Amino acid sequence: MMDWTDRHCRYFLRQISQYTLLYTEMITTGAILHGDRAYLLQYHPQEQPLAIQLGGSHPGELAECAKIAQDRGFSEVNLNVGCPSDRVTQGKIGACLMAEPDLVAECVRAMQAVVNIPVTVKTRIGIDDLDSYEYFKNFIQIVADAGCQQFIIHARKAWLSGLSPKENREIPPLRYDVVQQLKQDFPQLLIMLNGGITSHDEIAKHLQIFDGVMLGRAAYHNPYLLAEIDKMYFGGENIKTREQIIEIMLPYIDEMIATGCKLNHITRHMLGLFHGQPGGRLWRRYLSEHATKPGADASVVREALRAMVV
Repeated sequence: MMDWTDRHCRYFLRQISQYTLLYTEMITTGAILHGDRAYLLQYHPQEQPLAIQLGGSHPGELAECAKIAQDRGFSEVNLNVGCPSDRVTQGKIGACLMAEPDLVAECVRAMQAVVNIPVTVKTRIGIDDLDSYEYFKNFIQIVADAGCQQFIIHARKAWLSGLSPKENREIPPLRYDVVQQLKQDFPQLLIMLNGGITSHDEIAKHLQIFDGVMLGRAAYHNPYLLAEIDKMYFGGENIKTREQIIEIMLPYIDEMIATGCKLNHITRHMLGLFHGQPGGRLWRRYLSEHATKPGADASVVREALRAMVV
């Protein structure tokens, strides 16, 4: 979810769900060690519980970044071994690491040696021609032997040659059966399912088999889904209405604009709040048309809400 789940997105989602574990965008070790660390790792305390997702392949650098993340208060360190982007593949980051299970294991071992928060791995079920179940099972075995006890599995293989990242989210078929077989073979591991999950019925079905599910684009485009999940699975009773969520966001928007943030950098994450609701299209259209204008502030959000009910 690079360029999607930034700090403004996560703050917004946390107002909807109090219990869901949120993840950062993938942040490379090089960016943390040599870039603007304070900017990259900043988050609002309300975002917790919050996991950081790291991209990298050098055990020492990953260990250093994991320690930094723990010191900054992150709840989990997740190593991305699933991103199929050409940009990260060239840097030996993401899904290409599935071809080097021993290196992934070394990275996990190095991180676990310096932190006491969970170190997890997000991966695909295979890449290119390394797509047999036996290869996938062996990959998981090697990384688990290094100490990783929790895996988030995107139930598609990745084609690193010939498909764009977008196509890699759509063209390779979903193989939930492969992940189910993995859970049967490794009942002691925590296996979280990811990929193509969009409804409560699907979530309920998968939770009969797996230890959890990860939602990506479904939660982004229909964020209020997370409020319903709080109520159904975590016993949440004080579920906020969409209008209450907007009221909570207004002071945050004022605060961020005062620091130089542009309104649309926040509201772009709020477009789906009224997904499937009467007036939802008007909400999206008003924000899209007005939030980018010079001087746009929280009043635009108030007017967008008013436009829905006029």
